[in-house]
Amino acid sequence: MSTSTSRDLNSTPETGPRVFATTRWSVVLAARDTNPAAAVPALEQLCRTYWYPLYAQARRSGSSPADAEDLTQGFFARLLARDGFALADQNRGRFRSFLSAAFQHFLANERDRVRARKRGGHLQILSLDVAPAEERFLQEPATPCTAEQDFDRRWALALLEVVFGRLRQEYVDAGKGGLFQQIQGAVAGDDGDASGVARAEALGMSEGAVRVATHRLRRRYRELLREEIAHTVEGPDAVDEELRHLFAAFSQ
Repeated sequence: MSTSTSRDLNSTPETGPRVFATTRWSVVLAARDTNPAAAVPALEQLCRTYWYPLYAQARRSGSSPADAEDLTQGFFARLLARDGFALADQNRGRFRSFLSAAFQHFLANERDRVRARKRGGHLQILSLDVAPAEERFLQEPATPCTAEQDFDRRWALALLEVVFGRLRQEYVDAGKGGLFQQIQGAVAGDDGDASGVARAEALGMSEGAVRVATHRLRRRYRELLREEIAHTVEGPDAVDEELRHLFAAFSQ
């Protein structure tokens, strides 16, 4: 796999065509047989961002909150070890597919060892905020979908949360947090009175300027969504397919 870049995903909307830079997942795959240590930061970032679907998968399979946390941390311990990169041959095109398959295999083999690991001390490979994660899990409605469909749905939700958070932070960093607060509903297509007089007056902007700002918000959200997906697939040709799959999972 080539690690050359053809599009720059770090450019701003105003700088023209965006290059598909070497992604975190492509770094992991490229380094698997040569220098695994070079891929650890990229893999760790992906795991830190998308650990919740794994935790929820362990809980859904019957593990207690404490055991689910230990299983997730134990999985990360193996994955981030040098020999853990051997797993990267499975479903090599998408990090989501690889992670789900590898974790299911890990659960089947490791569940009986949770108690032994706990007696040896609580694992803390990545810093996981488990308390709100457990609260979130308990609030989720029961669904008749398969474990794989459930994992993909949670993955899609996690990805959308990451993208929304990045978008909000961009506006805050640019001193436009108030503008974002007023028009953020446009991301979900629920922009209410975004072009109305009241919204414009609250922002000290014209109605036309509000419409332009809303359009830019949606455009930037789409760009960030594609960029985030690009981190988890092998190349630019897979972004659209992954996007369709995740929205299908989200609608289940």
